[in-house]
This record gives sequence, structure tokens and C-alpha cells, in this order.
Amino acid sequence: MIIDIITIFPKMFAPVINESIIKRAQGKGLVKINVHNLRKYSPHPDGKIDAPPFGGGGGMVFRVEPLFFAVEAILGYKVYPPEKQDCSKRIILFTPSGKTLNQRLVREFLNYERLILIAPRYEGVDQRVREYLVEEEISIGDYILSGGELPTMVFIDCLVRIIPGVASCKQSIEKESFEENLLDFPHYTKPRQFRGLKVPEVLLLGNHKKIEEWRKKKSLERTEKLRPDLLKKQ
Repeated sequence: MIIDIITIFPKMFAPVINESIIKRAQGKGLVKINVHNLRKYSPHPDGKIDAPPFGGGGGMVFRVEPLFFAVEAILGYKVYPPEKQDCSKRIILFTPSGKTLNQRLVREFLNYERLILIAPRYEGVDQRVREYLVEEEISIGDYILSGGELPTMVFIDCLVRIIPGVASCKQSIEKESFEENLLDFPHYTKPRQFRGLKVPEVLLLGNHKKIEEWRKKKSLERTEKLRPDLLKKQ
């Protein structure tokens, strides 16, 4: 299995992937882990990878281009518009609104030859990344961290230790156990168009009331779709 990590803080991963069971797994040739600095894929000379969100609001959002370019450089082909169907890989984004990580979910990823893990920061990523690039969104719990690096490390640790041949005692692995309550609305940033994918017009008109109404609606829609259990807690 090949695991590719896309991050703006590549040095954070060295203490995790170069120690303990993950190091041994790589030494056995059972997994290969590559860490990619997202800034290297920025189309801007200064390596900028974020921008303020359209429609206003605090924080910064990861731009669409660097993430697409990074994934396409790793895979060797264009993912949108798609140049090929590739069922051997899975592109994963770590975000609070994703599926909650558990042992059953982790085991599903043993079926893939390559995993591309995206560790976001700030207010997250441009929505077009979520809709047209990412194939899976994963959360490690209902709390907020500074970024996606730690969840990525947690996922890698959970996964690598159950790869067949990694653990010295197979039996020990097999017997192991196991603010309004709304998800965030979609975020968009520059450019307004990317390969025909457009930012919703409501975010570009400067009507803050309509923007708030749109965001509330999208927040409810996302919660109903991804985490309906949160609505029951209101």
C-alpha cells in the first residue's frame, strides 16, 4: 500500500511515520508513506495556498488549484474532468463533518492500493475540492483541532497496524475492541471559476442577508445529509 500525505506542515509527520510500528511496516515493505508539501504545488511564486472566503467572514480557505495540482501530480493524470477511472485509490479529506472514524471504517481502506490523505488548515478547503476531488471525508470526533495533521496521523496509525503482516501477533489485533449542533456551510474562495466549476452567485453579490440565508440553508442540508443525529440534539 502507498499512502500520500498532503500538508503545509510536512515536518510534523516525521516523528510519527519514522518510529514504532509504522517505521517497521515501511521497513518490511508493506507500506510506503510519502509526505508532500502543498506549497510546492501552488501556482503562485510565493507558494500561497489560501485566500479569504468569498462572501466575507473570518479565517482563510485552502484554494482549489494547489490541491488539485498536488493530487494530479501524485496520480499522474487529471482528476477533473476525469481522464480515467481508478478504483484502486481513495482520496481522503480530514474534516469535522466527515464520517466518524471507527475500526470498521478503517478496515474498509485495506482494500485500496493507494490512499491520498489531505490535511487541511484554517477554515477548511474550497467546496469544489470536496465535491470534485475528495472521495471520502473523515472525522476523528466532534471537536475542533488546529488542523488536519493530527487526524491524519491517527488514521495512519489505525490503518497501518492492521495491515496483514505488520503486527507480530495477529491474534492480538483480531481480538481488540473497539455550537447549535450544525455542520459548517460550504466555503469557496479564488478563483471564481476553475475548469468550469463556479462559485455560487449569491456569495459574489455582497448581499449579506442573502448570504446568511444561503449559509444557514446549506448548513442544515449538510447536517441532515451527513450527521442527522446532531439535529436530534437541538
